[in-house]
Amino acid sequence: MTMSTSPIIIVPARLASVRFPKKLLADAGGKPLIIRTAERIRSQAPEFDLFFAVDGVELKKVLELAGYNTVLTSPDLPSGTDRIAKANQELQKEFVINVQADEPLVTRDQILSLARAISKPRVSISTLASVFQTESDFLDSNQVKVVLDNEGNALYFSRSPIPFSRAKESKWGNEKTARGYKHMGLYAYNREFLEFFLDSKESTLERIEKLEQLRALQNGYKIGVEIVEGTSLGIDVPADLEKIKFE
Repeated sequence: MTMSTSPIIIVPARLASVRFPKKLLADAGGKPLIIRTAERIRSQAPEFDLFFAVDGVELKKVLELAGYNTVLTSPDLPSGTDRIAKANQELQKEFVINVQADEPLVTRDQILSLARAISKPRVSISTLASVFQTESDFLDSNQVKVVLDNEGNALYFSRSPIPFSRAKESKWGNEKTARGYKHMGLYAYNREFLEFFLDSKESTLERIEKLEQLRALQNGYKIGVEIVEGTSLGIDVPADLEKIKFE
């Protein structure tokens, strides 16, 4: 991947949140959460151009005052992917990395893994996964599973525990039992897929599982998956902020 086609990072930033109103402006160790995420991205991956696709002037002002680039998008867009796709219509970049605005602990390894995977042949999207550490997590429907083909591309994502072992003797922890992987909600996209996404509708599998990435698979797009150490930590409720010690 040459410098001219190196990915940029676009962070979709929406102020509305049902479980945590104005989450991105919440105090995170003396700074708004969105600024903590911005500072983290810039420190971990300074070689990538960074933009925030925001849904209104309130976030735009906070970010620009701190020196970050923004693209104003409609507050009515249904998803973060739509927001990124709209922003990229203005920016016209070939590859885009999506970092979530509420994940202030994103790592350099995660960002570089996304960039590496999106450059693979025939891959239109890349994402990350990690090894499940406990059976309870594997069985938890809130934790998304992904199974891969022999080239490291996604075969399917599900809230159900996949692959399901029919063998009665197979127990969690048995090294011969395939566990599947825990999907992490960070992505990279090529421009062609983002344009498709804006014009597409929710697929049947996406509607059943409530997993947006199934729209891509059902329409024949390949999703490259990189297996990484650890996991990501998103801020969903105010109590999550108390788990992080900001410097």
